[in-house]
Amino acid sequence: MTARILVVDDIRTNIKVLEAKLTSEYYEVIAASNGPEALEAAVSQKPDLILLDVMMPGMDGFEVCRRLKANPDTAHVPVIMVTALGDPEDRVQGLSAGADDFLTKPVDDTAMFARVRSLLRVKLMLDELRMRERTSASLGVISPPVPSLHEDYAAAQILLVEDNPRDQVRLQRMIEGQFRTEMTADGMDALNRARQTEYDSVVVSLSLQNPDGLRLCSQFRTTEETRNVPILLLVGPDDQKQLVKGLEIGVTDYVVRPIDRNEFIARLRAQVRRKRYQDRLRLHYQQSMEMAVTDPLTGLYNRRYMASHLATLLTQSASQHGISVAIIDLDHFKLVNDTHGHPVGDDVLREVGNRIVRNIRGIDMACRYGGEEFVVLMPDTDLESSEVVASRLLNAIGGKPVVTRSAGEMTVTCSIGCTSSLESDTADTLLKRADDALYEAKHGGRNRIVYRRS
Repeated sequence: MTARILVVDDIRTNIKVLEAKLTSEYYEVIAASNGPEALEAAVSQKPDLILLDVMMPGMDGFEVCRRLKANPDTAHVPVIMVTALGDPEDRVQGLSAGADDFLTKPVDDTAMFARVRSLLRVKLMLDELRMRERTSASLGVISPPVPSLHEDYAAAQILLVEDNPRDQVRLQRMIEGQFRTEMTADGMDALNRARQTEYDSVVVSLSLQNPDGLRLCSQFRTTEETRNVPILLLVGPDDQKQLVKGLEIGVTDYVVRPIDRNEFIARLRAQVRRKRYQDRLRLHYQQSMEMAVTDPLTGLYNRRYMASHLATLLTQSASQHGISVAIIDLDHFKLVNDTHGHPVGDDVLREVGNRIVRNIRGIDMACRYGGEEFVVLMPDTDLESSEVVASRLLNAIGGKPVVTRSAGEMTVTCSIGCTSSLESDTADTLLKRADDALYEAKHGGRNRIVYRRS
């Protein structure tokens, strides 16, 4: 996986060393020698990851990181802070500023590349979700969310997987009151819990025995329900090889024993932030898709989706019964709007939509065709069988008054044109024939159904 990496350091020699190492692994490298340059390059050059030195004159790395994470254009870019500072307080400060990791000089190449690859995999997934968000936003459907450094961490659910009783007690005490936590000593129990509960992060001990820690992490990544849950691995100071392997199989972050409480909490908070940002992206995308295919007034599918779905049904249908289509038009609906106003007309349309949904079968699909027209698609249904559904709809719509908010009760009737597909039909020809039947129903006295075979 190639990527563009921004290296930020005020010492030119350090930049050259990192540049040589990264280019040898086929990464593209861009450089900045101070904070303002880094902020400008992060926007203009659009790096996939930033290696950021902490100790710089003027604007230090902590401030640069805070500004990067506060800018919607750069907030999603992973930041690895690189420094000679080794105190836990410095790591906590970097993580609190929004950094994704903290490497101490001299940097171990194996650890650095494993971490870079791990964060780039996460970035690739986020980029795909963000691209879908941009498409939705360009269509005016929905606005993308912005990552936040100020989440409600107390409500976050954390699953701790540790089989050492003494370490269990220590971990519980460390994060007591910071998150909502559950503890288990059994890896398979942890996997089963995570299938049923959406945790914000799972903490796994590398020394776990049943199964071993890395195997459990692998199982989390290969199980559909747990594939995206952040995993924080607890490792010992001599577990470098296993840590690298863990990052390769999808571990999101790690803490080295002996565990510093503040760093542990800061890393968990970082995982919670990322998880919630990913969840918001997915939710917004799902909502944008729903908005793109549904009618906002009635909640039914819209005309564009119906036409596409009908074309697919005609292509894939192997049924001898074919596909029946009913077009429903409310009688004299213009009079409702002209007499009582559009809000009352909207009440009527919503109620009619609800009545249609309640009176069609599970395999049928209802859509708002436009204005006061609705369409019902009936797969695997010949014309004779469609009569049952169409008759039920006619009675459901006109059989009892519609209650509106400001105009009281009013009786609304409808006309229905119904037809069934022929072998030569396309979506357009099938809808045209149903529309012709509807025209005949309206000019034949309304409040009736006309069926057309050809």
